Amino acid sequence: MLVRVQNAAGTHAEKVLIDWLRTWKGSTDPQGVATVNCSLFHGDKLHPFDAVVWTPTSCVVIEAEALAERLDGELQVPVNGPWRIGDRIVAFEGGDKRSPLDKSRDHTFALQTWLAERGLGQRVIHGIVLVVPPPGSNLKVTQLWNDPSFQVLLGDERRLRDHFTGLLSRGRPQWSANDVAWAFRGLGILPYLPAPQDLLNEGFLGPVDPTLWHGGPQQAQAEAFAEEQARLEHERAASGRGFVMPSPWFSPSKLYPRRGDRIEVARGFMRLMLTLGFLIAALWVVWFILAGAAAFY
Repeated sequence: MLVRVQNAAGTHAEKVLIDWLRTWKGSTDPQGVATVNCSLFHGDKLHPFDAVVWTPTSCVVIEAEALAERLDGELQVPVNGPWRIGDRIVAFEGGDKRSPLDKSRDHTFALQTWLAERGLGQRVIHGIVLVVPPPGSNLKVTQLWNDPSFQVLLGDERRLRDHFTGLLSRGRPQWSANDVAWAFRGLGILPYLPAPQDLLNEGFLGPVDPTLWHGGPQQAQAEAFAEEQARLEHERAASGRGFVMPSPWFSPSKLYPRRGDRIEVARGFMRLMLTLGFLIAALWVVWFILAGAAAFY
């Protein structure tokens, strides 16, 4: 996991989250890129994100909250309203009157709407509320609702890792390196955008458009990577095909080319008939030459 921290002077919960994400370096750990303490101005409102994590299969907005005091018992999380342990209302560090779930939904929907307005609405954005209790707490979280797009996790590195592992196993790769680069540019955090090769190593889809890295500190690496990829592609084509004569303008494949992945019977029929016509014409020319040569000699 690549971790990019925009402002290291965060809350206790954010610092704990950063430490956990930075330990995900093994081959079995979740892959992706996380940016901590970024923000989005959307709908005439500033939405501060504790963290946004992109993986090849998903994008997750994390709301990290620390309990103000040590508590034991069953933490009940309703759809709306304050969180409780029995009859006691739970307080969080910072003194915000809104519940962490309200803030998580607000920020998650803002990011999803912002992406949809820019052609990336088919990507599902998940929301996580990460509750970090003081040491020695004995808590159990009970969600009084069921929404697969929002989860409340008790502050535990293993639970967080298992949640991301589950997201990776359920989804299919849909975030490319270009999508991530575009999102970083739009959020105004281009200086924190990893190099293209680093994103591909984390499992994001290619190919790479190096212009999305222009203006950032990784521009030179992006351009060098694009040049290297073009050179390798040229070498593969040259070694695999040898000398290739370009097709003339009247070839069937150029007069009736394929359009995308669609199967077009009419174009296929025209290519076939044109090919047969060329073959008959060639045979006729050969027969004419042989007949002329036989009659002359």
